[in-house]
Amino acid sequence: MEQVRVALWATDSLSQAGLANYLQSRPEIALLRPADRAQAQVLVISVERLSADVVTMLRRSAVDIGAPVVLVTSEIDESKLLTTIGCQVVAVLPRPTVTAEQLVRSVLTAAAGGGVMPPNLIGELLKQIERLQRTVLNPNGRDASGLTTREIDVLRLLADGLGTHEIADELCYSERTVKNVIYGITHRLKLRNRSHAVAYALRAGMI
Repeated sequence: MEQVRVALWATDSLSQAGLANYLQSRPEIALLRPADRAQAQVLVISVERLSADVVTMLRRSAVDIGAPVVLVTSEIDESKLLTTIGCQVVAVLPRPTVTAEQLVRSVLTAAAGGGVMPPNLIGELLKQIERLQRTVLNPNGRDASGLTTREIDVLRLLADGLGTHEIADELCYSERTVKNVIYGITHRLKLRNRSHAVAYALRAGMI
């Protein structure tokens, strides 16, 4: 059985010991030493509440490690949900009542690319996404992917195998405009080339 490598960090020693005991008891989990945290496939982070310091730490972990986070917390400010998701948090568990089974299931789900959220948080998250779409993205001509309508049109035609000249003719743009659009997409999303941009957009369901 291939084990999921997990790094654990808690704000207090009691939570650290309890959660470590949960994780170490399962053969599908390999609990890493703190020094090996960078090798983690999943991070389990236990905090009392989502303070500014915790958010800063989550952001740093997202940049330095990039692994999905299972957040165990006593309380979460619903207004910070989108912020936590931007920090790679894919699961939220209630610290006072979390069980070994819940924790391990959430870790395995996170490692497989899924997420676990309490129903009340899912509802609030959907409201925040709708509000973001309405107040920020729509007024700027973007959809939830962060791409403009023009960028999506160009990517769709690239996916159909059209070249720069053909895309320009199809959309009534200049070739220079098409090249600028493609450069903007690849530069902003840190993609290598056109093929990478098309593959990324297809995987993400953008086109």
